[in-house]
Amino acid sequence: MQDILIWLASGLGLGLSPWAPGTVGSLLAIPLAWWLLSLPQYRRTIISLILIFAAIPLCDAASRWLGGGDVQQIVADEIVAMPLAVILLSAATRVWSVPLGYVLFRVFDIIKPFPVGWAEGLGGGGGLGIVADDVVAAIYAAIIIAVIYRLTRGRSTHSS
Repeated sequence: MQDILIWLASGLGLGLSPWAPGTVGSLLAIPLAWWLLSLPQYRRTIISLILIFAAIPLCDAASRWLGGGDVQQIVADEIVAMPLAVILLSAATRVWSVPLGYVLFRVFDIIKPFPVGWAEGLGGGGGLGIVADDVVAAIYAAIIIAVIYRLTRGRSTHSS
């Protein structure tokens, strides 16, 4: 059972990449975001919340088995949080929104501006903090996308 949970927490093994495991592993968030965007708003919100809350104990257990803290191999937190960058936005109907959301999410997750880094310490560095910092990074990405959309919406109405 431990091996299966670590496999899930590592994004089906993508988080074991020797190069940028968080970036490689969170690639699974892109098809998840596109799928969620195909659903009605209430369903995508409910599914996202379920995935986020399910990731907390998964990441917590995997973290303990892998030595503690937000170890690089654990990417389930990135996978479930990144779609938040786009699923609540009307801008998500634009073809550029999901790739941009992914890039912005990764930037905020890597540089950890306040309160992203602070959120990582919630719950003593266990599953709650592992997931919370990614949720905050996704919220930052959503804000930037919303601003870009607002600034450009009159310029390209059919550029999706």
